Amino acid sequence: QEWENSFVTWDPRDFCNISQVVLPMETYWSPHILILERVNRQNSNFDYVTIRHNGSFVSTQPFQVTLTCSLMILKFPFDTQTCNVSVASFLHPAVTEFVMRTKRTEAAMMKDSQSYFLTDGEWKFTNLSTIEYTEQLDHGEFSVITYKVSMERRPTLYILNLILPTCALYLLDMAVLFGPSSLEEKISFQIAIILGSSMLAVILNNILPTSSNKPPIIGTR
Repeated sequence: QEWENSFVTWDPRDFCNISQVVLPMETYWSPHILILERVNRQNSNFDYVTIRHNGSFVSTQPFQVTLTCSLMILKFPFDTQTCNVSVASFLHPAVTEFVMRTKRTEAAMMKDSQSYFLTDGEWKFTNLSTIEYTEQLDHGEFSVITYKVSMERRPTLYILNLILPTCALYLLDMAVLFGPSSLEEKISFQIAIILGSSMLAVILNNILPTSSNKPPIIGTR
């Protein structure tokens, strides 16, 4: 976060060429912001702010936050999800007191996000965009910045462990159904195939979220 306070300025030549100082956050006023989609948050212990001689304040507070996000898993495991991170402050009206702006461009934020994102996990970070707007509430309008984070699922593991076995079971089912085997053998194979399909359905039910409005195509076969 960066902001300016015109009442906190000095000439470095009058103070041994000191152009900036680091002080506790509670020393001066600081903007109070929150994340609207936040469920849980681990607070940062770095509650300090850097004050420059021209009145600019710079605060960096790293923390870990858990967010809510609506998922669409209809195309699982080839789905792409977009989650919002909305930063707002409802203490100061946007028109007269407090307006938030993004300092860096979307390309610069995208580059930094790709360098910090864990690239060896289930998800692949694909895009980051921002929207600046004012939220209308009963007691005024407030500044909000929404970061739209897009991620693409890596499907290789699910193809090997779920899709290919499912296709193999159904091909085996068709081969047994139209094969020259006797009725008793066909019934035995069909029971084995039904048990295998049921096991794959249980695995699919355990790995997918239950909050999606539409089930995946592979689950409604």
